[in-house]
Amino acid sequence: MSLTLLALDTSTEACSVALLKNNQILSQFIVSERDHTQRILPMVDQILSEADCQLSCLDGIAFGRGPGSFTGVRIGIGIAQGLALGADKPLLAVSTLATLAQGAYRLVKAENVIAAIDARMNEVYLGQYQRNSDGEWIVMGSEKVIHPDQVLTTLHPFKPTDSVYAVGTGWQTYPNMIDNTQRIELNLPHAEDMLPIAQKMWDKGFLTSVDEVEPTYLRNEVTWKKLPGR
Repeated sequence: MSLTLLALDTSTEACSVALLKNNQILSQFIVSERDHTQRILPMVDQILSEADCQLSCLDGIAFGRGPGSFTGVRIGIGIAQGLALGADKPLLAVSTLATLAQGAYRLVKAENVIAAIDARMNEVYLGQYQRNSDGEWIVMGSEKVIHPDQVLTTLHPFKPTDSVYAVGTGWQTYPNMIDNTQRIELNLPHAEDMLPIAQKMWDKGFLTSVDEVEPTYLRNEVTWKKLPGR
């Protein structure tokens, strides 16, 4: 039996929703920086209506766990929690940066991706990903928030034969972070790209209950580490 999954993301300037049903994907995507709370639920309702699907028909709900906008991440998590609680469904927490990597694969079959989101304050959220033979995205090292000038020295080395692709708003703001990458015009995460990742998570049992949800802010972790005595 095929999975039926709803995915939603509000972690950046984008507001997006996607539905996997009968191995088909329906999706909506808009750029809406300031009214995610007004946009996201009508988008969910519309896409479920188009698919003739109720929340009760879902197997699970995927959401963008960050990193991204502090407010946007909280909005997406709150909406996902509310929907999951009302329908008694499990959640799947998907990385925003991994979602961008999957988008690069959707567009150009990229398998080595450096995803960077502008984090403001002269920093970027950075994730280096490699796609394995099972179609899973492996993060090289860890996702981090970092100054653009430090990106080159923190990356894991590539093979000379690797084609490396760059996605995300970080490359718009800081286009010269590293050389020898191929820029893809994919700046914001799309919920449809969360679905292949969520399917892999489902198969491995990486589900999250409503009361176990943890956002990924990254910047909070860095600030915590800098506190005196820590």
